[in-house]
Amino acid sequence: MTEIQLKDKKFELFIPEKVIIKEIKRVAKDITHDMKEKKPLFICVLNGAFIFASDLIKRINIPCEIDFIRLKSYQGTQSSGSIKEVQGFVTKIENRHVVIIEDIIDTGHTISYLKNKLNGENSASVKTACLLFKPNALETGVKPDYCALEIPNDFIVGYGLDYDGLGRNLRNIYKIKS
Repeated sequence: MTEIQLKDKKFELFIPEKVIIKEIKRVAKDITHDMKEKKPLFICVLNGAFIFASDLIKRINIPCEIDFIRLKSYQGTQSSGSIKEVQGFVTKIENRHVVIIEDIIDTGHTISYLKNKLNGENSASVKTACLLFKPNALETGVKPDYCALEIPNDFIVGYGLDYDGLGRNLRNIYKIKS
């Protein structure tokens, strides 16, 4: 599909699944190389990052663990500016090498919040891996350590990202039509 409609918005094909998978493989290879001997703990940020996390973890070739945290910061097509922790992680963080798996880093507030939280738990190190990074939307100094794709500041859906709960199941990434 080159065009879709979700509720009142139309979206056009932006990044095909084939390109997404190629870049995820590259990120997994980099993480595997950098984290060998460290048995990293991956923390997947729900809901948006679950598809990226699944495809990434399958390609990590070292011993690792995964946990989940659920945060909410978006309403409709806009970031609300505040972060609400809906479900916390349960794994002990102290002295662990942690990799946060995020679907998208735009303003940077969510990733900054998480890095501060994990550093407060006395982790050995905290790295970030994101599927998508919007450098022109960044409001904090927190950039990803591992990034599959940099994109412009467009609203997007698919591959785990949603518009009011819809579109997460799309295999490609679509951007809003202007």
